[in-house]
Amino acid sequence: MVKHIVMIRFKEEYKSKVVEMKLEIEDLLHTVPSLKEMEVGINFNDRPSGYDLVLTAGFDEIEGLNSYRIHPDHMTVLEKLKEFANEWAAVDYLL
Repeated sequence: MVKHIVMIRFKEEYKSKVVEMKLEIEDLLHTVPSLKEMEVGINFNDRPSGYDLVLTAGFDEIEGLNSYRIHPDHMTVLEKLKEFANEWAAVDYLL
């Protein structure tokens, strides 16, 4: 199994978009065939080092992750996130 984790910090003027983006990211589970599992969470702590949104996605293999990255539905969500976010952190690993 391949895990893909992304943490996103939103620009101050787009903090109101966090819930909307959580729902759009979760919808990818229904439209991207290679995406086997998805968990999306909104941070509730107020530490300055915290990120606003985190997602954990699971794929059967690296090729599935690569298919997800170029899937049109993912690309649509990604374009919105690029507008709303000012910082990202990501990691991919094998189980």
